[in-house]
Amino acid sequence: MASPPRSRSPPVTRAMRARAAASSERIPPDVLFDVLLRLPARDLCRLRAVCRSWRALTSGDALFAEAHAAAHPGPLFLAKFRDDKSSVYVVDLSGNALKRVAGVGGGPYHHLLCTSLNLACLATDWNRCSVLNPATGAVRVLPESPADEHANRVNLSNPYTFFALGRVAATGEHKVLRMFNRLGFHNGGQQVFEVFTVNGGDGDARWRGRQGPGLFIDECSGVVVDGVVYFLTSRVYEGVRCGIRPDYIVSFDLGTEEWRSDLRGPISSNAGDRKVPHYTRCDLSLAELKGSLVLADHREQPMSMDLWFLSDVGNGLWAKEYHIRTHSIISRLVGEYHLKPLLLDHGRLVFHLAVKGLLLVCDPGTDTFAEVGIRCLDSVGVYTGNLLSLGEVDMV
Repeated sequence: MASPPRSRSPPVTRAMRARAAASSERIPPDVLFDVLLRLPARDLCRLRAVCRSWRALTSGDALFAEAHAAAHPGPLFLAKFRDDKSSVYVVDLSGNALKRVAGVGGGPYHHLLCTSLNLACLATDWNRCSVLNPATGAVRVLPESPADEHANRVNLSNPYTFFALGRVAATGEHKVLRMFNRLGFHNGGQQVFEVFTVNGGDGDARWRGRQGPGLFIDECSGVVVDGVVYFLTSRVYEGVRCGIRPDYIVSFDLGTEEWRSDLRGPISSNAGDRKVPHYTRCDLSLAELKGSLVLADHREQPMSMDLWFLSDVGNGLWAKEYHIRTHSIISRLVGEYHLKPLLLDHGRLVFHLAVKGLLLVCDPGTDTFAEVGIRCLDSVGVYTGNLLSLGEVDMV
């Protein structure tokens, strides 16, 4: 995909800035508004240095920020690259880096969680987690110590953790769910769950212990949709006569901080009892697209993917909206790879192929794939924030 032509850089010397500032005072405000509205966010962030009036318009004017977002509706992504794991980037679908936030990536073992928010979450498997506001560069490092209720249940010398970040629409709070995996299912272990409020008051600046769902979950399957964290059950149940289907889903509500009623997936809901055993847990994954929970069913014969959307949460109804033949892209690769759905934008589906560090755009009408011209990705998520809104989230 061709990159758009770059605009001219802002003034770089003190004399040039002074001349530009003097000229800007003679530009009518409505004309300045319309001119700056045409520029991409990357250039506007640079132009804040020209003068106070330009900075006020491009960083403190809510009307301008809203109008600019409407004029530049293209999707944005948060990315860590394999050749720069200390930084987090905001990139567009053409592969252009709009902003780099240096020194916040946490190093080679911190990965961006696949969120769809105006914040980013970086975490490791051994209990390191931080939340980043890409617009301001502010970072909140979450405490490693467990909740008081779990002080004697967690071995911090060898923790194995999962994190999920979501937003509670009713309160505007951002919360993190943490799970400690202890010993494992076959060794009589437990999964311990805790919640932390990122932008809460002093009373919320600690982890709060919560009950588990009663089933072992697959921590790698977690996805957040509208403030609810969804999981597929653990693969340890596969082949066991316990009545747990491979698409059985459990969910945790970040608002109430309680587990919700379990959900039957689309495979066991729509396939006959004799067909369900032909499906295995490794064929399935969860995603969030357009505010809906999606179950992706990856098939090898033939190479294809079905995307099932949860259309009615209360009644557990699913609709298969896409059947995509993936042979054209998977057959070029060596090994077995799952495409992770990231975004549905104007009829296009965006996928992340993690093992290759690729971002792919799919036309589901023709089953064709195009690689985004971008550096090799370490991890990626969707960014829904506005780079011009410096104060959009308070994490202090």
